[in-house]
Amino acid sequence: MSAPGELPAPGGLTLRTWRADDAPALLRAFRPLEMARQAGRPVTTGAEALEWVAERESERAAGTAYTWAVVRDGVPLGHVSVAAVNRVHDTGWVSYWTVEEARGTGVALGGVRALARWALGDLGLHRLELGHRTSNPASCAVAVRAGFVPEGIDREKLRYGDVRYDVERHARLATDHVNEG
Repeated sequence: MSAPGELPAPGGLTLRTWRADDAPALLRAFRPLEMARQAGRPVTTGAEALEWVAERESERAAGTAYTWAVVRDGVPLGHVSVAAVNRVHDTGWVSYWTVEEARGTGVALGGVRALARWALGDLGLHRLELGHRTSNPASCAVAVRAGFVPEGIDREKLRYGDVRYDVERHARLATDHVNEG
C-alpha cells in the first residue's frame, strides 16, 4: 500500500515524511538522553540522522511502518509512527514523541489522532496498539485523549540500560465509536 507523503492534522499541524533536510532537527530532538532512547540507535551525527531517515523510507517502501514528522509552519515538532504493521491480523504499533519545547501544546495529540484516523481508515488496519512507561502520565493522557483504551500492564517490558520499566498498553479499534464522524 502506498502512503501519502502528507496528512492534515488538527491544530494547524501537518504530518509529512521525514526528509534529509530534517537532519539538524533530528539531531536536536535526539540530543537529550530521554529522547536518545526513543531513537533505538545512536543519532548523534549528520550521517546517523540521514541513516535514520533512510531507514524510515525503507520501512515505508516495504509496508512495515509509516512514519511522519509532525510539523507546524514547516518546523518538525514531533514524530508519529505506525510500525510492526501485520497484514495477517491488520494490526500496527503506534509510537510518538515531541521535542521538549512542543510538549503540552497538542502536537502529540494532533499527530496521533491524524495517524490513527489514517491507519484505521485508508491503511485498512483494524487494531492499533501503543504502550507507555507507567511513569509517563503525559504519554498516557495523549493516548486516552486520542481514543486509545487502556488494556493492561506489561510488566518490565522495556529496558533502558540496567533498568526495566512496566508499560501500560492501550488499543484503538476501527470499530470504536471515536472513529465515527
